[in-house]
Amino acid sequence: MPLPFLTADRTFEAGSEVPLPYDDRDRWRRPYRPGPWRVGGAALGLLLSSFVLFAAVAIALTGSVSAAGVVLAVALVVIAAALRLLRMGVWVSALGLRQVGFLATRTVRWSRVVSVRTVQQPVRWVGLPRTVQGQALVAVRKDRAPEDTPPLLTTHGLDFLSRPAAFDRAADAVEAWAAEFVRR
Repeated sequence: MPLPFLTADRTFEAGSEVPLPYDDRDRWRRPYRPGPWRVGGAALGLLLSSFVLFAAVAIALTGSVSAAGVVLAVALVVIAAALRLLRMGVWVSALGLRQVGFLATRTVRWSRVVSVRTVQQPVRWVGLPRTVQGQALVAVRKDRAPEDTPPLLTTHGLDFLSRPAAFDRAADAVEAWAAEFVRR
């Protein structure tokens, strides 16, 4: 018995009643994949949390339930931090542009954006205070001066460190979204 959904020899026949995931322009999406440094950092955080969870079970079995609860809370905080690290980045939709940080999220409607462009400027290296010369994707807004707006993406961030081609593709994708929705 052939399994047609597993074979690549026939075309997918999607009816008009089945919307494909990339057709929904109102859904928030990251137009690029997270970089290896971000994924690796989150994986290390989740690995650490597994050890902390194991410690919580061991502490609970020895009889100290309150101490196990504290260790469990620490593990949950580490898991939440790792998941938030994976969620960080620039997200776009037909509604606007969203920059998700570790502690805060900023959303700007396309009606408030004048343009999105790539500029050569000093950028922070992996989010640390040290700056190096690199490229940044910035959104010029109607209500703020360009120097008051933090860059959306940089060539030396966790997603694009040592991957300039990936930065160019991501910047082009965000600029394409801006070109489509800023003029409306």
